[in-house]
Amino acid sequence: MKKKMIIFVVVLVVLFAALYFVIQYKNNQAIEDSNNPYGKSNLDQATIEQLDDPNYKNQILPEELNEKLENGESLTVYFYDPKCIHCQRTTPILVPLTEELGIDVKKLNVLEFPDAWTTYGIEGTPTLIHFEDGEEVTRISGGQTEESLRAFFEENGLAE
Repeated sequence: MKKKMIIFVVVLVVLFAALYFVIQYKNNQAIEDSNNPYGKSNLDQATIEQLDDPNYKNQILPEELNEKLENGESLTVYFYDPKCIHCQRTTPILVPLTEELGIDVKKLNVLEFPDAWTTYGIEGTPTLIHFEDGEEVTRISGGQTEESLRAFFEENGLAE
């Protein structure tokens, strides 16, 4: 009876180890096969699952954002977390709307770049910030409807 239990435990451990390696291999393949915009390979699973989603293209890295702001550029940045339920609801509304309005919105994943929380004073996700001449001029936070996003863009003169 004791031998059967040991064999069972060993088989179970081997199965879990094999499953772990298969998942790791699959994740690494997903990162390599996609156009990974993050510049790193140790991505969170939630980010890996969004790599091929067209709603999460147009990423900006923190260094690139900092450089643009230091150069006094104007841009709009969507700070989001792939695990945030409000982001998951807002992003599919935001992306088609910005395409319709001709607004170039960069996306910054705060799960992968947590320093953005303090650097840009993000209190919750999603947060949409518009910068003019390298300085923040307006923001909107939390889950949004198409109407509230459209009003935000129009009131701030961002829509074409």
